[in-house]
Amino acid sequence: MKARVFVQRLIFLAAAFGIVPAAAAASTPTWIFSNLSTPARETNQLSIFVLTITALIFLSVSSLLVYALIRFRAKPTDTTEPPQVFGSMQIELSWTIIPILIIAVLFLGTARVLFSVQDAPEPKNALDVTAVGHQFWWEFHYPKYGVVTANELHIPLGQGEEGRATFLKLTSADVIHSFWVPQLAGKTDMLPNRVNHMWIDPEKPGVYLGQCAQFCGVEHAKMLLRVYVDTPDQFASWIADQQKKQTELTQAEAADTSDAINATVGQRVFEQQACINCHTVEGTVANGRFGPDLTHLMSRTTLAAGALANTPENLKAWITDPSQFKPGVLMPAMHLTDRQYAQITAYLLTLK
Repeated sequence: MKARVFVQRLIFLAAAFGIVPAAAAASTPTWIFSNLSTPARETNQLSIFVLTITALIFLSVSSLLVYALIRFRAKPTDTTEPPQVFGSMQIELSWTIIPILIIAVLFLGTARVLFSVQDAPEPKNALDVTAVGHQFWWEFHYPKYGVVTANELHIPLGQGEEGRATFLKLTSADVIHSFWVPQLAGKTDMLPNRVNHMWIDPEKPGVYLGQCAQFCGVEHAKMLLRVYVDTPDQFASWIADQQKKQTELTQAEAADTSDAINATVGQRVFEQQACINCHTVEGTVANGRFGPDLTHLMSRTTLAAGALANTPENLKAWITDPSQFKPGVLMPAMHLTDRQYAQITAYLLTLK
């Protein structure tokens, strides 16, 4: 613990002198030293341990070098070379045995953390989630509950009497992505045609921010991620809401050709456009798989993988021209009329 505090103080001093940005030394939602999950804490402790040993090696070697430069520097009165020493059993044993011991300690410490984190047994009550990376958004499947959502991952508390660890299967639908929520776990790559695994057991409820940590295209920087850690009751309530399906239009409503701006007309416009080829709204004819599931769109606090706050104004602006917020995004502008955009927005606002 003392070593960890010492290293953190060094970082704060470095920030104070401009060696690293001061903002990086503040306790932010992505502050890597604020560990609120077992995997993150064990990985961080190993990092501090390795950094402490390497810092001691640096200080020792630097001190010996400074001592040698001062103690054995040439004097103005020296007219001959100093005595030449060839071979020293003690020194050779020292610089061979000590590094071997250091490497052994680092190896054993790293192996312990690797086996502890990667080979942790999955409890019977664990929550299974499949996370799929897309350009440039996240898709989350809850197989046990039949729930699919996007960009915002909801999980229960992982510690305490009612705690449930969350075990994630990570894969990609296109290019390489990387799942990273600094306060909960280290980076884990998401590869096409391969499934990687990780687990987290958050100890406090709240919102934890993360992002894609592998460059995946022009909008990589806006592939943001939010993890909501709920109490058991909150998580059960969220699951129940997500399992509700939206209602399909009746024949009478589907035949309505009114230009009124309301949810009913908006649903008809939504289903007549190419929107349903990319997006799913459970309980309706929309069953696309290319874009995010919109069944409970308005239960999310952000749009476009964290790029925008989920407000009516931002929602309409997003569906009108997505590229104004995320240049290079794969969602196209549909070039509809302003009235049609308003109708679709009115419908999407009902998807809670």
